[in-house]
Amino acid sequence: MHNWFIEELEMDLGRSIQIKYKTILESVKSEFQQIDVYDTLPFGKMLVHDEVIMLTEFDEAHYHEMIAHVAMNSHPNPENVLVIGGGDGGTLREALKHPEVKAGHLCEIDDKVVEVCKRHFPNISGSFDDPRTECFFEDGAEFIKKRKNFYHIILVDSSDPIGPAEVLFKEEFYKNMKEALTDDGIIVTQSESFMYHRAVIKNIAEFSKKLFPIYRYYYTMVPTYPSGLIGFSYCSKKYDPIKDFREEKLEQLKNLKYYSKEIHHSAFKLPAFFKI
Repeated sequence: MHNWFIEELEMDLGRSIQIKYKTILESVKSEFQQIDVYDTLPFGKMLVHDEVIMLTEFDEAHYHEMIAHVAMNSHPNPENVLVIGGGDGGTLREALKHPEVKAGHLCEIDDKVVEVCKRHFPNISGSFDDPRTECFFEDGAEFIKKRKNFYHIILVDSSDPIGPAEVLFKEEFYKNMKEALTDDGIIVTQSESFMYHRAVIKNIAEFSKKLFPIYRYYYTMVPTYPSGLIGFSYCSKKYDPIKDFREEKLEQLKNLKYYSKEIHHSAFKLPAFFKI
C-alpha cells in the first residue's frame, strides 16, 4: 500500500501536486526547516523542505542545468562563482563543469541540507568533493555584504519567497549582489513561475532594470513543480545572454540532459500574455 505526498503550499489558492511514494528515507528537523527525503514511485528520490518539493531525481537537471549554464555560457571567463542556497549541490555541480572556474563558493544557511543530500543524492551532491569548492554556512543576504568586486557569476538557488528566503527577493539584496560582482559580472536568481507568480516576477524586473543595464527573464520546464515550470531573472553588467552566447563552450559540458543551444535561446521566448 503506497502513500501520497501532497504539496499544500498553494492549496488555499486551489492548486497542489500529489506524488505517490514508497517510503520516507529520512526525516529531520533542522534549526531552519523540516527536511524529508522520499522514495517516490514515479520520480525516484525526492527532497522536500517544509512540505514543499525542492527536487526529484527525475527532473532535477532541468532546473540545475538552466540556472547555471545560461550565465556560464554568456561570460567568457567565469573564474569565481558563488551559489547562494543550493544546498543539494546541483547548481554548483553544473557550474563546476566549466574549466574556467577557479573558485566555486556555496553559501547555504542550513548545513543539514548538505548533510542529507550527501547521504541520499550522491549524483547531485558530488560537487562538494571538488577541490575548487568552499562552503559557507550562513545567511546569504549577510554573506554577500562582505564580498566586493569578486564574483563573475552569482547564482541564487533559493526556495520560495517565504521564511528565510524572503529577503532574497528584495531590492536591497540585489544591490548588494551587484557590488559583489566584478565589472562584467552576471547574476541569475530563481524567480518563480510566470503562470502563478506574475506579481513577484514583475516586482523583481522593475528594480532589476534600474540596477542593471541588461535584464531578462527566462524559464525551464520542471514537471514535478506545481505549475510545471520555473523561471529565472538574468541580471548582467555587460553580457547579454542572446548576443553574447558562446556556443563553443557547449563542447566542454558533459552529461547534459536538458540544456542545449536551442533551449538556451528558446527559454527567453515568453508567451503573449506575459510581458515584462
